[in-house]
Amino acid sequence: MHRRQFLGASAAAFAFAGGSPARAADAPRQLRVGYQKNGVLLVAKQQRLFEARFASRGVEVKFVEFSSGPPLLEALNTGSIDYGTTGDSPPVFAQAARASLLYVAAQPSAGSTSAILVREDSPIKTLSDLKGRKVGFTRASSAHNVIIAALEKAGLTYRDIAPVYLQPADAAAAFTRGSIDAWSIWDPYFAIAEAQKGTRVLASGRDIVRQNSFFLANRDFTTKYPDIVAAVNDELARASAWTGAHRAEAAALFAEATGIPLDIQIRTIERSEFVVAPLSDEVVAEQQAVADRFHGLGLIPDPVRVRDIVWKWTPNS
Repeated sequence: MHRRQFLGASAAAFAFAGGSPARAADAPRQLRVGYQKNGVLLVAKQQRLFEARFASRGVEVKFVEFSSGPPLLEALNTGSIDYGTTGDSPPVFAQAARASLLYVAAQPSAGSTSAILVREDSPIKTLSDLKGRKVGFTRASSAHNVIIAALEKAGLTYRDIAPVYLQPADAAAAFTRGSIDAWSIWDPYFAIAEAQKGTRVLASGRDIVRQNSFFLANRDFTTKYPDIVAAVNDELARASAWTGAHRAEAAALFAEATGIPLDIQIRTIERSEFVVAPLSDEVVAEQQAVADRFHGLGLIPDPVRVRDIVWKWTPNS
């Protein structure tokens, strides 16, 4: 892939909540992007797309790696980063905590890149068998939403399991040694575990609930530099289109960037969906259902209205 495949004209400025557009000359000294080692943001990082896009404006681009969405959004809220991506649940908890962030784009997904895993010899055969079991997942992550939706589907409640809150690496270790009975997780951790002998997929996320991912930005940064945020989105939309059309090359790129074996990355890429777009009414409604689910269980204290923090992006390409 050549970088010039992604380069295009600068995006027009777009204002949030009726604010005035920033002048074209306005630009931050630095764009700080939070990412996890997957998805189109990794493509953008490896291909230096943002650096090329903003070079003429003197904007330094800095990437900051996170293991999961919740700490990424904490950094976004405090202004330690300006832009980042997470699954569906972290923004709900962040909005409930009145974090300074906005949904600026979406990556719709049917949920094939996540699953609930058990050991091959586990007596757990159906979702109903999770009752009374220790289930590991990252709190406030997309995996958290998956397990709650799975319990609903099985006619169980959150109180029917013993949740064990773990970051992905710690959950992987706990799963391997049998300290947890089941593990709700996303790719590439899902693909790594799936490839290991003795692992069985109890249920795919696709059969449980839709799981959209989101691109988010700090509210103050977006209000001040709407053209920068729009340009980042436009670059990611082009990167996404390329990734979907060149999956073998993308898998090789991911393998090189992460050190995860190529066969694992191929598995991850093959079941991924690559579309970056503005938040549609359907996506907003699906995200509102996630928020309502967490509020209904008392996991967030007050109801949130997702649409209140949706920023309008009109793609430039």
